Amino acid sequence: MARAPARPRAPRPPSNHVSEWFGHRVYPEVRTSPQALDDQHNRRCPFLTAAKGTVTECTKADNAKGVCTISTKPGPRAPRQDWLVCPTRVLGPAMLNAFVGRLFGFAAGAPAFIIPGLRLSEAATRTDVATRLAAGERVFIYFNRTLGGELSIPGTDASPEFSFDVTVFEIVLRDGHPNLDRFGVIEVQTMDFHGSYKHAVQNLRDGLRLFPTDFPNQLHANQQWLSEHVEGPNIANVFKRTFYQMMFKFQLGQHPRCAGCVLAIPVSVWNSWGPHLGNPTLTAHGDGTDDLFAPGTTRPAHVPAWIYVFGLDADDATTPSPLVAKNIIATDAPAMGHYALSVAPANSLASIGSEAGMLTLARSRISALWPELGATLTADPAPGTPAA
Repeated sequence: MARAPARPRAPRPPSNHVSEWFGHRVYPEVRTSPQALDDQHNRRCPFLTAAKGTVTECTKADNAKGVCTISTKPGPRAPRQDWLVCPTRVLGPAMLNAFVGRLFGFAAGAPAFIIPGLRLSEAATRTDVATRLAAGERVFIYFNRTLGGELSIPGTDASPEFSFDVTVFEIVLRDGHPNLDRFGVIEVQTMDFHGSYKHAVQNLRDGLRLFPTDFPNQLHANQQWLSEHVEGPNIANVFKRTFYQMMFKFQLGQHPRCAGCVLAIPVSVWNSWGPHLGNPTLTAHGDGTDDLFAPGTTRPAHVPAWIYVFGLDADDATTPSPLVAKNIIATDAPAMGHYALSVAPANSLASIGSEAGMLTLARSRISALWPELGATLTADPAPGTPAA
């Protein structure tokens, strides 16, 4: 009897989509407003524009122009996640106030004036700063790559050069005159993706050009525009490329002029870090924050490093979508070293001889080539080696 031809499988829906374009959500829902459409038509970055007080175009290269986040769904049972691909996305006033307040010791939402340092060239801004200081308000300036330029520690024969994503300085009054005081560092963890977004970005541009007023509806009906040739995140690389810099910068709080370091990290990236840190358990501190210190160590009076794990509130109807802190973690470099270099490797060593471990796989492969030799490979210590 002739076999019935196999039914062709339906193509798997794409897993990766551009999810925010020029600051506004376009996937899985299209959030729109007159301001969102205007930002997209004018290639405007709403975050840089708000920070500088002047209309500012997105600074990314053409192939990625306007892309803030990428949404991925790695498998049918895995949750969909947003991955940050532009650090400027985090520089909204709410998160910036939270980071600076945590480093310099004022409550979230307390009055503080936080502006890019480049605005000090304006006479009106300098007058405003002096007035606020005289009234007892906290005043801070910051620098990053697109707002005045990055600051860095120069390299020496015995240490590497390191630049900072965001460097914050407090301005205080001394003898009636503004003075620069302590500094703090904010690092923003973004994700590298394989390939580029150029096809999806070109689709978005073409759609906006062809449907200048009906773009949101057309985008809603043609979500495939957002996924064309968009590849997945380079999860294997993100922890490795960050770990050394993180360990180094978490030590900055030891300097008497440094208020400490904040690492801002999306929930998706923090989840990907879990195995690299041995999936540590966070300890609630009782004030809405968590502790992650080495065993036997408690939170010091001055916390040198904070990890802010944040997510985008995609269900909020406002646009741009607000950022929400999911965990605020007090830690230090020795703790991160303990979990990454002691706990996680110990877990790996324990799994080498497991049923699904490397030795079992090796025994299977060698047995296919030489059965008698393969049978000699066990999880027991090698001859002459004392048992653990």
